[in-house]
Amino acid sequence: MMRTEFLQNLISQLSPKLDPASYVYCTVPKAAYGELEHLKPIVSIAELEGLTLVIPLEQAEAEGLDYYRVFRRITLEGHSSLEALGLTSVVTSLLAERGITTNVIAGFYHDHMFVPSDRTDEALRALKELAENPAG
Repeated sequence: MMRTEFLQNLISQLSPKLDPASYVYCTVPKAAYGELEHLKPIVSIAELEGLTLVIPLEQAEAEGLDYYRVFRRITLEGHSSLEALGLTSVVTSLLAERGITTNVIAGFYHDHMFVPSDRTDEALRALKELAENPAG
């Protein structure tokens, strides 16, 4: 696949950085946005079924909340843009080819990728290799 020079430049600057904390996705039925601030969510989204939170593992365990899997956050520290066409697709496709589930949250300045904690090293390695060879 031919990548534009702009996209290649973004890829070369990925600079993936691993957050030391472990995170989980929890859902709280009938909760309102902002109601569970004490759980220190780093992501919160209101859905019809309830409030989905991405919170530190310790917070979920302390509150007795159910969660499915433990994730680690990899932040792509290179400056991105909310309009950077194709970056998320390239990164998630790369990890999907390796069988690594990836949940991406786009922040204003950076993309944040949540990968299963047992696949973190592999995901970091793949992202660093991608940054070294942005043309594909």
